[in-house]
Amino acid sequence: MLGTFNETMTLPPFATFLEEHRVPVYRFLLASVGPGDADDCFQETFLAALRAYPKLRDESNLRAWVLTIATRKAIDQGRARARRAVPVRELPERPTNEEADGDPELWRAVRALPERQRAAVVHRYVLDLPYEDVARALGCSEEAARASAYEGRKKLRAMRELEHLGGKR
Repeated sequence: MLGTFNETMTLPPFATFLEEHRVPVYRFLLASVGPGDADDCFQETFLAALRAYPKLRDESNLRAWVLTIATRKAIDQGRARARRAVPVRELPERPTNEEADGDPELWRAVRALPERQRAAVVHRYVLDLPYEDVARALGCSEEAARASAYEGRKKLRAMRELEHLGGKR
């Protein structure tokens, strides 16, 4: 989607673009990386979008374009978190987190999914994107996006069943 500027295309001002897409991007990041990292990923997403915005050739699906950037920032953040384990002598008190709406255990389970499955589940079921847009955001075929969402749902169901079995003992 990036390339040289097409003079016949008229993009909305970046501030308008930001206002229109900030809520779905933040919801995706909140569900994907959690409240502790969502703000940083949000800023990185829109800084990257701002840098690339003047070079866009196709304005037909700006939402999918910015959600693709957000997906990659969420994946980068997950990889960075995995590399930066810091040993501490004592664990600090756990602050209360503002969880995404709904069941906090479910959101923790969503964030525990593998990166591609997590992104597919959030794009499809939180943001209610069609599989075509999910595929575009993940950089894969529509069939692969469907498979990732399916596998993610299947793992979430299995986690939920284990949780219920553990509570009944």
